[in-house]
Amino acid sequence: MRSRCCLLAAFASLLAACQSYSLRGSVSWAVASSDVVEDADLSEEVAPALLVDGAGLWKQAYPASNGLADGVESPGELGKSEGHDVAQLFSYRLEKLEKVEKQASSGAPPPPPPHRETARTARYVAHFSDWGLLSTISTQDQIKGLPFGNIFSISDGPQDNSTGLIYFYVTPMDNSVSDLKSNPYASLTFSEAEGEFCRQMVYDPEDPRCARLTLTGKMVEVAPEELAFAKEAMFSRHPVMAKWPVGHKWFFMKLELVQVWLQDWIGGTSLIPLQDYFTATPY
Repeated sequence: MRSRCCLLAAFASLLAACQSYSLRGSVSWAVASSDVVEDADLSEEVAPALLVDGAGLWKQAYPASNGLADGVESPGELGKSEGHDVAQLFSYRLEKLEKVEKQASSGAPPPPPPHRETARTARYVAHFSDWGLLSTISTQDQIKGLPFGNIFSISDGPQDNSTGLIYFYVTPMDNSVSDLKSNPYASLTFSEAEGEFCRQMVYDPEDPRCARLTLTGKMVEVAPEELAFAKEAMFSRHPVMAKWPVGHKWFFMKLELVQVWLQDWIGGTSLIPLQDYFTATPY
C-alpha cells in the first residue's frame, strides 16, 4: 500500500511539473559555432530549420569600413561633396497612389516587400513606422558622453506620400534635443515588430526575419521652405501634436542620412546605398 501511494505521489508530481510549462515556440539561437549561413536568400521552408540547428546565424555581409556609406564623406565633410547630395535633397512624390489610399482607409499597412528587395524593405519599415528609438551622445551629467536612447514619434510623409526622409516634432526641453545641440549626429532604430506582421508570423522581435532598420545621420532643423510639408507629414500621422502646448516651443527637425542599415532575413545584414534607398518605393 505504501509503495502504491509513493508511486501515485511521484506521478502527481510529474504531472504538476509538466503543467508548469507551455511550448510557445521552437526557436533557439545557436551562435557559438564558427559556421555561418552562406546563403542569405533562403526559402520560407528552410529558414525555420536553420534557427534550431548548430549553425551560427550571423555574419557580416559587407567589408569593414569607417562606418559611413560608400561615397559619403566623414561627418566633418558632410554637405561638401556630391556623394552626400542625395541625403540633402528635399523632394517627395506628388502623385496619389490608389492602392495606398485604399489600404490606408482600411487602417492597415500593405504586406511587406519580399526580403530580397532590401531597399524597398527599408523604405517600407521607415514609412509604416509611427515611432522609433533615437540614440544620441548624452550631455546629462551622470552619463555624459554615453549613448542615450529616447522614443520619438516620426513621419517620412503622409500615408500616401513617402519620402524616406524622417521628420520630428521636438521641444528644446527634451534631453535628446539638448544632446543634439552638442553633437548633431544620431541613429534612429525601427523594428517591424511595431506592426502586426511579426505577431501574425509569430516572429520574436529579435528573429532576423522580423526586420530591423537603423538610420544614422545628422539631425537638422527643417528649413522654412520645407516647413509646410514637415507639418503635413507629422500632423497627418500624429494629429494630437497640433494641440500640444505652444509654451514648449515645439519645432521641426529631420534626419539627413549618412547610413542605412537593415537586418531583414537570416544570414547577414545590409548597408543600403543612399541612392537605392531614396529611389525605392515602400508600396
